[in-house]
Amino acid sequence: MDLSRVDLNLLVVLEAIYTEGGLTRAGERLNVTQPAVSHALGRLRDLLGDPLFVREGHAMVPTPFTRNLIEPLRQNLRAMELTLNEAKRFDPAASEQRFTLGCRDALELRVLPGLLSGLSERAPELEIATVTFRRRNMEADLFSGDLDLVTDSLLPRSQNIRHVHINTDPLVVMARRDHPALGSGLDLDTYLRHRHILVTSRRTGPGLEDFELARRGLQRKVTLRCQHFFAASRVVRETDLLLTMPGRLAELLNLDDAYTLAPFPLDMPPQDLYLCWHANVDNDPANRWLREQIIAVLETV
Repeated sequence: MDLSRVDLNLLVVLEAIYTEGGLTRAGERLNVTQPAVSHALGRLRDLLGDPLFVREGHAMVPTPFTRNLIEPLRQNLRAMELTLNEAKRFDPAASEQRFTLGCRDALELRVLPGLLSGLSERAPELEIATVTFRRRNMEADLFSGDLDLVTDSLLPRSQNIRHVHINTDPLVVMARRDHPALGSGLDLDTYLRHRHILVTSRRTGPGLEDFELARRGLQRKVTLRCQHFFAASRVVRETDLLLTMPGRLAELLNLDDAYTLAPFPLDMPPQDLYLCWHANVDNDPANRWLREQIIAVLETV
């Protein structure tokens, strides 16, 4: 097909109809009228020789041709958008951009104070949102722009995901300051005799430390599963439960010296952390700038 015959705006309309599932909602997204969207769809049908969508009730259902076309189309539209945006100089002092960072609870406390402290001076109008994420959706969310960056403890496998190692953090065991089990240190037998808290966003399944124990034929008793280390640390303060967690986060939570911290009583590789982004924003000046800020913060915390 001769691209000189194609109005690229028509492809934007096609993607909007596919995403929104109807002409009216597509028009609202593009800020045009429903008849204008319908007219554009008619032109595309003539141009491509395919119905593109068939109506079922109130929904516009894509044809097989459209389903095969949509992902390459989205990639190229996003690449074109980024290419055009790269011509603009990113000015953090004037930008009002909103960044969404996929971030586990353990990193929020370490990253956000230093990051926002710096942004308040260098980029006062920027907005930052940290959200939970699912690893199986990470590449799609980074590609679509739903996430700008992700911090994770597992090395990404896809060639479309760029990453940089940002931290290595050994595990420690947190207990209340006067816990009788840690008076003379913490050995493995003592660790296994006591009950534990597991911090995880998953409803079921073991933690990293449980995998290491199971590999040696061992198992601990988890009394509490919760989502956030801060809440878990408050429980530790009031009980005899033990909490296994990243060492640098434990130090931040122990600023008032209310806890005893002991090394995890097994030889276990330290937890490596990575900052990840999609290849399509590798050269995006705004994304690159934010990556630099996060890396700089973690070098000092």
